[in-house]
Amino acid sequence: MFTNVALRTVLKSSAGLLRESGSAASVKMWTCSSALLSGLSVTCGCFTVPPPVRYYARAAKKTKMGPESQLSDLPPTMMKMDYLAVPLAQTTDDLVKRLLSLELASHSEKLQLKKEQLIAKVQRDENDRTSVEVQVAILTARIRNYQEHLQKHHKDKANKRRMLMAIDQRKKLLKHLRLVRYDAFEKVCEQLGITYTFPPEYYRRTTRRWLAKKAFCIKVFKEVQKQKAEQRLKMKQGLASTNTEPDKKNAEKTQ
Repeated sequence: MFTNVALRTVLKSSAGLLRESGSAASVKMWTCSSALLSGLSVTCGCFTVPPPVRYYARAAKKTKMGPESQLSDLPPTMMKMDYLAVPLAQTTDDLVKRLLSLELASHSEKLQLKKEQLIAKVQRDENDRTSVEVQVAILTARIRNYQEHLQKHHKDKANKRRMLMAIDQRKKLLKHLRLVRYDAFEKVCEQLGITYTFPPEYYRRTTRRWLAKKAFCIKVFKEVQKQKAEQRLKMKQGLASTNTEPDKKNAEKTQ
């Protein structure tokens, strides 16, 4: 009987201790969670819980503004090239004028109008469409269009190759025009805003293969020059020996 009473008292005391420890742990966990929500670093148990990272609104990224387009100087109220010489297009209502103007025109139509403006600056007469100056103006408008496109789409290698081909063609035409008609060359560069730079006398991209080949060629050249020098020396010695033999014979005859 006594043993049963003692066992009950021990069980009751252990149950009370467990309840107290559980309530303390819950209170401690609640204080940790509330502290984390408030943004403070709290020590929970044997480790320190860092405060949560708050991502506030970031500043918007500034868009990079590229150079001004060559088509920006074309007013939107300007008529398309096909309707510039039509008198009826100037007397129609506003809606039709808007449809025929550059406001709703495509990029190719604007580019064609820009080409005509550049051609009018450098052409020799009104009917000139095949001279070197006109070809340079057309290539200039095309090159600038490629440059604007590649600034937005820098991985477009096909258009980059076309742009480089057009630049090379324009360089050849300007070089020929500079040699034949220098006054027209200066006028074209001034009117179109072209900066002409003289090409290098010789240019080649240096690679490891080219450097090795160049060193090998220099080594072969030096060996060939050394062999030629030896052959010249032998020829000189042979000529000297042939010249001394008749002198010896003449000296023997005189004796």
